[in-house]
Amino acid sequence: MDKEKKAVVKKDPKVKTEKTKASPSVDSKEPAPVKPRETLKVPASSVYGTGKRKSSIAKVWLFPGTGIVEINGMSASEYLPTPIEVKQVLRPLETLNLVGKYDLRITVLGGGLMGQAGAAQHGVARALLEVNPEFRKTLKDEGFLTRDPRVKERKKYGRKRARKGFQFRKR
Repeated sequence: MDKEKKAVVKKDPKVKTEKTKASPSVDSKEPAPVKPRETLKVPASSVYGTGKRKSSIAKVWLFPGTGIVEINGMSASEYLPTPIEVKQVLRPLETLNLVGKYDLRITVLGGGLMGQAGAAQHGVARALLEVNPEFRKTLKDEGFLTRDPRVKERKKYGRKRARKGFQFRKR
């Protein structure tokens, strides 16, 4: 009678074996769920203009309407802190006597509120050019089409800020 010998394999305590899990672990690299992006609802008859000021960028959609101004989903008076900024955004329309004839939907990002108001003004002026190219002379004379090139100057080494030096002490 032949007896079958079974080979016994002993596990080495130094060698680690990987265990598989049915559920995803913390270490697994699964992509995070992507939030659906909000789409801006604008009528098909709209015109578009981009404005910039300092580090702010404004995307402006202009379409026929009753004069409603919406900035980042809020009314202009809610979003901008003072009436001066609201008036600044509407200055190109006031210059051309078009207040109340067009609705504005503006998306601004970056910078502070004054820079955003300047970017929105620039964007409104560019959008008005798309409506009627004959507005160019009036808008250019008022300076609405010129992008203000002034931006914050970078800090230099050996200085406290861009140009200010450290306090000098003689003794």
